Amino acid sequence: MPREEPTIFAPRQRQPMTNSFKDLFKHLKYDLPAGLVVYLVALPLCLGVAIASTNDPGLMFSGIIAGFVGGIVVAALSGSALGVSGPAAGLVVIVLTALETLGSFEAFLLAVVLAGMLQFTAGFLKAGVVAYYFPSSVIKGMLAAIGLILIMKEIPHALGYDEDFIGDLDFVQSDGQNTFTEIYNAFRYSSLGAIIISAVSLALLLLFERPFMQRITLFRFLPGALFVVVVGTLLNLAFSAFAPDLYMTGKHLVQLPVAGSPGDFISFFKMPDFSAITNPDVYVVAVTLAVVASLETLLSVEATDKLDPQRRSTDTDRELKAQGVGNMVAGLIGGLPLTQVIVRSSANINSGGRTKISAIFHGFLLLSSAILIPALLNHIPLAALASILLMVGYKLSKFSLYKGMYGMGREQFIPFIVTVVAILLTDLLRGIGLGMAVAIYFILLQNLKHSYHRHIEQNDNGEDVTVLTLSEEVTFLNKGSIQRILERLPEYSIVVVDGSNCVSINYDVLEVIQNFKKHTAPPRNITVGTIGIESTEYMTGQ
Repeated sequence: MPREEPTIFAPRQRQPMTNSFKDLFKHLKYDLPAGLVVYLVALPLCLGVAIASTNDPGLMFSGIIAGFVGGIVVAALSGSALGVSGPAAGLVVIVLTALETLGSFEAFLLAVVLAGMLQFTAGFLKAGVVAYYFPSSVIKGMLAAIGLILIMKEIPHALGYDEDFIGDLDFVQSDGQNTFTEIYNAFRYSSLGAIIISAVSLALLLLFERPFMQRITLFRFLPGALFVVVVGTLLNLAFSAFAPDLYMTGKHLVQLPVAGSPGDFISFFKMPDFSAITNPDVYVVAVTLAVVASLETLLSVEATDKLDPQRRSTDTDRELKAQGVGNMVAGLIGGLPLTQVIVRSSANINSGGRTKISAIFHGFLLLSSAILIPALLNHIPLAALASILLMVGYKLSKFSLYKGMYGMGREQFIPFIVTVVAILLTDLLRGIGLGMAVAIYFILLQNLKHSYHRHIEQNDNGEDVTVLTLSEEVTFLNKGSIQRILERLPEYSIVVVDGSNCVSINYDVLEVIQNFKKHTAPPRNITVGTIGIESTEYMTGQ
C-alpha cells in the first residue's frame, strides 16, 4: 500500500473567518445547545482547577471568573470559531508555586495582569506563527492522549471516588497517587449510587447519538447532556427519599460558592496588589505564565482547527492578543490565568457548535448561574458530569484514529504514538516535547536521504563517472550524508559534484567538498570535479 508522504512542518494557508453578525447568528439553533453542553462541562472544571490551584475553598470562585472571562471576553475578541477558553489544569502547578513564592493571591493577580500584557504584545510581534510548526502527527497524538486521559481520569468520578479534582490531567498527582492507582482505588471504594447515575447517564448519551433521536423536534435543540444532568440530579434526590444509602452528598456534588447577599457575591471578586510591582518574583511568574499559557493556547488552537468540520484556520496572532486581554481582565477582577482549552473546545465541536456564539453563550451561563442559581447547581452529581466527559474522551480517541495514523507509515505513526504515551505518563507540555523530538528525528532522516541524487554516467573515454546532483537547499544537516557518500567512493573513481540547481549551499557542506577535493581524494587517486560550487578559499579570502 503506498504511503502518504509526510508534510509535517508545512504552514497552513489562513482562511477568512465568518464573523459577520449575519454569519454568527444564523447558527443559533446549533450554537446555543452546544454552549449549554460546554457550560455543563466547564462548570466543574472551573471549580476543580480553582481548588487545585489555590488549596483554598474561599478562592474557588476565581475559577468561575476565569471561565466567564474566557467565554465572554476572549471568545468575542478571538478569531477562533470553536475554541473555548478558561482556567487550565496545565497551569495548576505553576499557580500553586507562584502563590507560595509571592505570598498572597492579590500579588499573584498582578502577575496574571502582566502575563496578559506580554501575550498581547506577543500577538503584535507575530509570535503566533509558532503554532504553524507543530507537526500534524503530534497534534493528533495530543488529541488522542487527551481522550484517553479523560476516560481514565473520569472513571473514578463515574464510580463515586471523588478524592481528586475533576479536570486533573497529570499522571502523577500531588497526593502521591497516579492515574492507575486512582482507578484501582475507585473500584475498591466505589459508590453504588454513583454507578447507577453514571450507567443511566451513559445510556442516555448513547441513546441521543442514535439517528432516530434527531428526528424528534425537541431533541434537535436540547442536548443530551442537559437531560443527563437533569436525570442524574433527580435520581440522586430520589435516592435521598427512598434509598438513603445511595444518596450522594458533599464532595460528590458540584460545590459552587453561594453568596448570602449581594455584598457577599461582590466579595468573591479580588483586585491585584499593585504595591507588589517592585517585587522581581512577580515578573518571573508573569513571564512563566505568559510562555506556558501561550504554548497551551497555540497547541489547542491547532488541535481545534483540525477537529473543525469546516476546516477553518485561526489567526494565531489575533488569538494571542485575545488571550492577553482575557488574562488582563481576569487578573484585574480576581480570576485565575486562562488559556484556550482542548477539552472544552472539543466538547463544543462534538455538540455541534458552529460559531463563537456557543463559547460566548457558555460564558454568560457561567456568570448568570453563579449569580442566580448556585444552590440549585450544587445538587448536580459529579458522576453525571463525568459521563459527559467520558463521551468526549471516547470521541477524541476512537480506534479509527489509530488505524488511520498507522496506515500513514512510521514517519507519522511513531511520533503520534510516542506523543500519546508521553502525555499519558507525564503531562501535556512534556509529552508534546517528546513527540516533537521524534517527529524532528524523522524529518532529519528524510533530509539526509534527499540531500542529493546519485547516478552513473560515462565520459568520452568510456569511464564511469559518479554524478552527485545536490538538491535546491543544502544545509548543515546534509553535511554528514554528503561526506559519507564521498568517503565511500572507491579508489581511482571519477566524481562530479553538481550544484548548478542549488539555491543555497551551506558553508559547512562547501567545506566538506573542498576538503575532500584537496586532501582526501588525491591520495586515493580520485578525480573530483565540481559544477556551480564556489570554493571555500574564495569565500574566506584564503
